[in-house]
Amino acid sequence: MGLELYLDLLSQPCRAIYIFAKKNNISFEFKHVELFKDSVLGRRTPGGNNPEQSHAAQSQSAESGKLNILKKVPALKDGSFTLSESTAILLYLSRKYNTPDHWYPSDIQKRALVDEYLSWHHTNIRANAPKTMWIKLLIPLFTGQPLPSEKLQEVMEGLSASLKQFEEKFLQDKLFVVGSEISLADLVAVVELMQPVGVGCDIFEGRPRLVEWRNRVEEAVGKELFLQAHEMVLNIKELSNIQIDPQLKAQLAPVLMKVLQ
Repeated sequence: MGLELYLDLLSQPCRAIYIFAKKNNISFEFKHVELFKDSVLGRRTPGGNNPEQSHAAQSQSAESGKLNILKKVPALKDGSFTLSESTAILLYLSRKYNTPDHWYPSDIQKRALVDEYLSWHHTNIRANAPKTMWIKLLIPLFTGQPLPSEKLQEVMEGLSASLKQFEEKFLQDKLFVVGSEISLADLVAVVELMQPVGVGCDIFEGRPRLVEWRNRVEEAVGKELFLQAHEMVLNIKELSNIQIDPQLKAQLAPVLMKVLQ
């Protein structure tokens, strides 16, 4: 059996893995798992459904759940071997397929810089960027309440502080995080920052150094591949047409209402 990757491209970590595998010509079977839409938001309204595609997505969601007891994507299956967690999957792919050194450098200090960013990322940029989608789109979708502008402002302030640190500590005056070539650090960072862009928060505005870095990352992976991977998130507002399962809505709406307070 070949390599199988269970991914939902609405997920930032999934997009990083998808781009990395495609860019490095790693042969894999793409298992499209719609955990975000099927398990969290319910199914699309009947007029937009393809029954065969819906059944296939549900089957792959179930299979993903068997592979990953955490019920999350991404997930990897390589023969009888299974793996979860995006960083672990990226490192596994880079080592098994001997991808170009710049992604995860053999130089111990350069590799340490990649590791440093990946560790910092989770409690900084990743801690704030995904919340923009919940506040601008998903919370109103579940609760029917208007956009909580004060919550969005709070998240954007936290994200702004993280972006400032990213530019000053990690990017500095370099082309990429580790120097003159793209690495896993740049890839993980850029897919995360596209999440706010998808819901209309242009975090790149007024940050020319960040814009130039993003353009270089896109060029390095290929603009066509970059846009392909981000097609769903850049059209995220289509989720407003999704019919939420009433039972799920009843369960989650009270919890989300507390976030609004």
